[in-house]
Parts: sequence; C-alpha cells; structure tokens
Amino acid sequence: MAGADRLEVSEGPGPLARRLASLRRLAVESEPLLEALLALVVVLLVLATTYWPTDIPISLLFPLVVVSGLVLGPTRLVRVYALALVGVTLWVPGAGLEPLRLVLFVSSILVVMVMMTLAAQSRARVGTRGFGGDRMFADLRDRIASVGRMPDLPEGWRTDSCVLSAHGERFSGDFVVAHLSPSQHRLEVVLVDVSGKGTRAGTRSLLLSGALGALLGAVPSADFLRAANDYLVRQEWEEGFATAVHLDLDLRTGEYSVANAGHPAPARYTGGRARWSLLEGSRGPLLGVVANVAFPRQSGRLERGDALLFYSDGVIESRGRDLDDGIDRMLGVASMAVLGAGDVAREVCEASRSGEDDDRAALAVRRL
Repeated sequence: MAGADRLEVSEGPGPLARRLASLRRLAVESEPLLEALLALVVVLLVLATTYWPTDIPISLLFPLVVVSGLVLGPTRLVRVYALALVGVTLWVPGAGLEPLRLVLFVSSILVVMVMMTLAAQSRARVGTRGFGGDRMFADLRDRIASVGRMPDLPEGWRTDSCVLSAHGERFSGDFVVAHLSPSQHRLEVVLVDVSGKGTRAGTRSLLLSGALGALLGAVPSADFLRAANDYLVRQEWEEGFATAVHLDLDLRTGEYSVANAGHPAPARYTGGRARWSLLEGSRGPLLGVVANVAFPRQSGRLERGDALLFYSDGVIESRGRDLDDGIDRMLGVASMAVLGAGDVAREVCEASRSGEDDDRAALAVRRL
C-alpha cells in the first residue's frame, strides 16, 4: 500500500536551537582561556598591591572573585580562587593593617568565594553560565503564563482567570491551560494545582503545563484526565501528585461537562436564581498516585446569565478556619463580582483568607 513504508525524517533543530548550541560550544571552548586570563589578572593585581600598596588597593580582588564565579565552572573556579588566596596570604604580612581589619577583609573574601562557588555549582547542574540561568528561568516562567492565557471567545461569552503565587514569587504551583478549537465552537480548560508551592513547584508546573497543553484538544475530553494521570504516574516524582479540574464547553449550546481529579468542587452560578451551587458529583482521585483509574464527568448547560467558577484550595483554605467558611466567603465575593460585572477570578483570589501564604488560582466562565 502506498505510503506504508514511508520514513518520517525530522527537520532537525531550528535556527535558534542551532545558534544556542553554537554559543554553548563557544563558551565551553573559551573557558580554559578565561581561566588563564583571570589567573593572570589575579597575579598581576597581587604583585601591584605588594609594590604599590597605597595606590592599588587589594579590594580590587572582590570584582575579580565575582566575575570568576560568573564565567567559570566549579573546578576551574576553585583553582583561580586558590591562586587568589595564595596571593592574599603573601600580601597580609606587608599590609600594615590592624589585626581586626585584616580578619574582616580575609573573612569577607572567603564568604564571597564560598557564595560564588555554590552559585557556580548550581549553574553547572542546570548547564548554564553567567546570567544565562536567570534568563532561562524567566523564559520558562513566561511560557507558563502564555500557555495559561485565555483565548478570545465568541460574542456572548466571557472568561476571567487569575494566578497569584505564594509570597509574590515568580513561579506558582497553580496554573491554567486553555484550548479553543479552530472552529471557535469548543473550549477546553484545565486548572491544575501541583503539590508544593512557589519556586519549588515551578519546574513541575512547567513540565506538566506543557504536557497538558499538548493533550488538550488532541484527546477526547472523556479521556483527558486519564491520559494526564498516566503521564504523571510515569514521571515517578517524589510527592509529585497534582489536583486538576477539566472543563469541556460547547460555545454554541452552552452544554458542558466537568471532570475532577481530587480538586475542590467547582461552583455553578444560576442567573435566574442569583445563586451559586457546588458541583460535587464528578470527583476522582489525585493525579499521579494510581495508574489506570477513571474520572467521572458531570454534565450541564449554561443559560444566559449563568457562570462556572473553578479555583484552587489556596482560595478557600486558611489556618484555623473551617473549609466551609472559606467556600462561603469565596461565593459571597463571587456573587458581588457577578452582579457588578467585575473580574470574578481576580476578586476571589485577592479576597482569599490564605493571603500570600499559598498559591491561588481561579477561573470563571460566564455566558452573557
């Protein structure tokens, strides 16, 4: 049969990937030269301070220590620092400083060296040098945000989403992933709460958001959480579980189905009665704990004026308070936001009793 034995050939890395790879090779190849240059500068500085102690201060060694920590790997960095310490040892007898000032200076040099060595070891584990790691994590953070950006919906629909990380950190264990079909008739959204919070959960959020973004719209909605659970189980993360709630909404009819993986129950607002109610009947197990499990779905229909609200536990939980109180408080804030045509998601996140002690996320879908 024609095409049965066709071999698919990858196009290979793109121009950006090739450029990054070439820059990486250049950095690795230039490191011996950088080590030799920095070692030479250290030797010259120590000699200069020995012969002209009043004109060239030994404190110029500090920027050299910092620069070396930024551009060298741990092994080469230790060698340069060892040479610098030998130079400091030779400089001390003729420094002419009081013993206390000498102790403070040497201690300061040692502290900076230790800090820069630890930073270099951390970058070596990631495979970056200089400020490349910071730029990489900033890019990863932006990718999580772009995946969770809600698409523009057809007329008659509105979505509000909000993610606030614990203590204002740049990474959050809560995230939202959305997909609008090319026909703009079907919206799929998943709100996820990864175990942990802030930066500790950031890397897991990144990996999981990418995987779930690939699954949304690619697998039937009935199989989405099962596929997400199987993926998370295969990762074998320690404490790598997550909770999630998945929405499949037909934007033409308002018909929806919701599946819940250990997540707080979504809430539905009925415009005719101006009342919120919890959708308690579609809860399944946590993601990433047990393989080959089913996730029941609950169906309904949104009429004009109705809304759905999804949220993470950080919105309703707080120390020393009952969970029902947190839910009642959230629904009260959501009611005021709906009646005032406000941003439901942001208002319930900002009004949560947990404050900045936990990650908070909320998503509201309204039929106008």
